[in-house]
Amino acid sequence: MRKPNFPAKADVIARTPDPAVREMLRHLEQAGIETPFDRFDRQKPLCGFGLSGTCCKNCHMGPCRITPKSPKGVCGADAHLIVARNILRWTAAGVAAHGARGREVMLALKGAAEGTLDLPILGPEKVRATAKAFGIFDESKTIQQLAGEIALILLEDLCRTLPGPYKTLEALAPPERLARWKELDILPVGAYHEVFEALHRTTTGTDGDWQNIVQQVLRCGLAFAWSSVVGSSIAMDCLYGLPKRSRISTNLGSITLDTVNIAVHGHSPVLVAAIVKIARRADMIGEAKSAGSTGIKLYGICCSGHSALAKFGDITPLANAVGAELTLATGALDLWVADVQDVFPGIMDVAACFHTRVITTSDSARLPGAEHIAFDHHHSNLDQADALAERIIRRGIQAYGERQAGKVFVPKARMEAEVGFSVENILATFGSAEVLLDHLKSGRIRGVVNLVGCNNPKLVYEEAIVKVADELIAHDILALTNGCAAFALLKMGFCLPEGLAGSGTGLNAALNPHNLPPVWHMGECLDNARASAFFRTIAVATGEPLTRLPLAFSSPEWSNEKGIGAALGFRLLGLNSYHCIAPPVEGSDKVARFFYEDTRQLLGGVMVVDQNPLALAGRIIADFDTRRAALGWQPAAPAAPIRLSAYNFDTIHAHAHEHSHEHGHTHTHEEEHHHE
Repeated sequence: MRKPNFPAKADVIARTPDPAVREMLRHLEQAGIETPFDRFDRQKPLCGFGLSGTCCKNCHMGPCRITPKSPKGVCGADAHLIVARNILRWTAAGVAAHGARGREVMLALKGAAEGTLDLPILGPEKVRATAKAFGIFDESKTIQQLAGEIALILLEDLCRTLPGPYKTLEALAPPERLARWKELDILPVGAYHEVFEALHRTTTGTDGDWQNIVQQVLRCGLAFAWSSVVGSSIAMDCLYGLPKRSRISTNLGSITLDTVNIAVHGHSPVLVAAIVKIARRADMIGEAKSAGSTGIKLYGICCSGHSALAKFGDITPLANAVGAELTLATGALDLWVADVQDVFPGIMDVAACFHTRVITTSDSARLPGAEHIAFDHHHSNLDQADALAERIIRRGIQAYGERQAGKVFVPKARMEAEVGFSVENILATFGSAEVLLDHLKSGRIRGVVNLVGCNNPKLVYEEAIVKVADELIAHDILALTNGCAAFALLKMGFCLPEGLAGSGTGLNAALNPHNLPPVWHMGECLDNARASAFFRTIAVATGEPLTRLPLAFSSPEWSNEKGIGAALGFRLLGLNSYHCIAPPVEGSDKVARFFYEDTRQLLGGVMVVDQNPLALAGRIIADFDTRRAALGWQPAAPAAPIRLSAYNFDTIHAHAHEHSHEHGHTHTHEEEHHHE
């Protein structure tokens, strides 16, 4: 196996596309505070057995590792079985991750419907549409009754142990796909069951057939896509309403210094929604003003910010999971509210250097040294969300008075962005799916990519996602985005109509009349469900199966178990997935061949990995052109001559130097990224 060459922190400082990241890394270095990039450098060289997936520690006879000298573990498991078992456990963990936070909102929807929680149901149109899809709609039923029935269906699909119809999947999946999954015998019993079964199969001396193991990977992939993602998304949209289009400010330069600053970090929307509501209350704002501030401002880290931003519009998105520690080090955040997933333990070390208080809000995710104000293990106190939110916000108000002005360092980098896209408001903008289809057939839109994923220090931070986006929009490919990858695109101007300056002539012709950006922000990582729904809408309009259309999934910088599930969910739909990071399957040529090639015949889509983001984008473009030709669609125009990231640096940065900045601190770094 060729030794991989991973970037160092110095490479990140030199090449990351966001000047605020560069500035904060230099600032932290001077302050002697470590970051994920320092810790990554100290981990090198990374374990080759872990990278290839050939280390097994599922029992205590090992750990066993596969080498030419020892081609089998103590139990007799070879490289193919070990690699397959490891990737199945990763996939199962992804199902559990999104499923666990989804269960919380499903329970909240059930409580709101039954009246045990004092929550309004803000998405009646989603309730009606879902009830019709599930075949339970009746004009005589109230929204609360329908919402209650929907919640029970979603919970049943999540938790089913008795074999029966997987109602979400069977109601919403494309019929052609459903038939294929039945033929392959990969329809799940329920999300909980498939995770249970995955752990069972991979325990000591159980399933010894690597091919049977990857069959279970596919079942977990379907459970991930249709319960953990689609089911959770349905519950959120029913309870909190559909996304609303808005124009917002983002990046660290959006932090204001005269406000009580509270960051929400994680994935679970229930308590965050209560925090947004309570922060708007006149009495709470009055308390904040009495403490000397001008009010309360909420900031989003990772997916909590995306979700609340799309629903309520009162959150300023700042950074993804890897950038959280850099954000904390501004010293301008008074309170950090963390729930579940992608909350690195390292934030506690950074918070300790400043006045920032950290509060954890879930029994699933505690941090040593953080205060715990949370829903309990049984979710028996969901009805106390408002009271918990009040306590949390008051902690932020108290911390505001402890802020140390000498430790505040806020880069000037700021950008505006447009957010809140959904299938519903996209169709309303264009008038119908047929109009979008005409843009595709004519070549004005070459194709559509769901460009998402977390970040990984194995690549220069946020560089790959920006370079891929640069190439896609220059070649008239429309991009959808959500989750951690979306932060880079928000910060670099891809989510503004002005971003069409880096797009091809076709994309300009399709989007400019509607004043739309070349990248559509759809929310948090769970909102992959919106992208898949958009793809299904296009497929229905064409009358073609998804496997033939110029549509794809790309997560260039993915890093965790949910990333495996997300890619697999789109591959199960028959679409290719494109990445700059390889999964840990290289230790088995058979398992690697299955993921890279064999799924084309089974599912219709393959996995493409190329560490060079420009080459990866080129693979997407070439594949789309092949598909377009096979469909008899018109060829797309040549690429735009300039890339958007170059346009940003040449014009927007220069524009920023012309304006003063309200934060008042001084620094000598030359990079500024500011849009007004």
